[in-house]
Amino acid sequence: MKDKRVIVTGGAGFIGTNLVARLVSENEVLVIDNLHTGTNDNLKEFESDNLKVLNSDVKDINKVDFEADVVFHLGFYSASPMYRQNPQLVSEVISGMTSVLEYAKERGSSVVFSSTSSIYNGVEPPHREDIIPGVTDFYTEGRIESERLSELYNRLFGVNVSAMRFFSVYGYHEKAKGGFANLASQFLWDMKGGKSPVIYGDGEQRRDFIFSTDVVDCLLKASEHKGFDVFNVGSGKNYSLNQLVDKLNKLLGTSIKPEYIEMPVKNYVMETLADTSKAEKLLGFKAQIDLDKGLKLINEYYR
Repeated sequence: MKDKRVIVTGGAGFIGTNLVARLVSENEVLVIDNLHTGTNDNLKEFESDNLKVLNSDVKDINKVDFEADVVFHLGFYSASPMYRQNPQLVSEVISGMTSVLEYAKERGSSVVFSSTSSIYNGVEPPHREDIIPGVTDFYTEGRIESERLSELYNRLFGVNVSAMRFFSVYGYHEKAKGGFANLASQFLWDMKGGKSPVIYGDGEQRRDFIFSTDVVDCLLKASEHKGFDVFNVGSGKNYSLNQLVDKLNKLLGTSIKPEYIEMPVKNYVMETLADTSKAEKLLGFKAQIDLDKGLKLINEYYR
């Protein structure tokens, strides 16, 4: 992407910062972030005349004096525990999504937004975009409704929207998420500090891990897509949490054993595995960084 005017909601957060890093040298970028899990410190190294930062809620997007070609809406409350603690966040998600779609309708912008692979909870893998999701938790309900609203705005008003169902994203600029960070990053931080990572159950639950720079590649490709569509953003390969710990021990030269605790969460997602064929066919996207390479990259990055 080049010479565009772009809004990134949640742009001071984990994935948003990775996206801004790619965009800011050749595009005019407005970040809108209420700093719920993001921090302006993430953006300091990218300060330039091309970058403006507004610490506000996404619901205020229609008040900004900025005509965007594309809105990357990543400013969602991004972890299931947040919703268990406060179910009212579902209405916040829907309100924010509606505000973004109204902005896009009035200004002719395209929208790319972060949905979630948790929609596939209880569905046999590999996970395809055309499944009918079950009723599982508050977190997924907000994303399901966001997808339905997006399709409605496309049908009624012709807004181009791509809903990106993120799988287990890890990578750069994740530290500010703390306990809401991806397990790959949390386990690395714990084990580098000599601590045992905590695993729910027996550790045989499996995750499709995808690196943050691959996610950015997919987001940028989706920004050119016309119409409404849903895309999996995953690697197409998954690993158990026990395998993740083994890989980290090998990387770090340690022999740390995890601490297994009783599963505390009802409707826990036991396995994610993306069917990536749709994104490959329609977007030309395929993840380039496998888990071994990604773990090496974050080990170097978080020194």
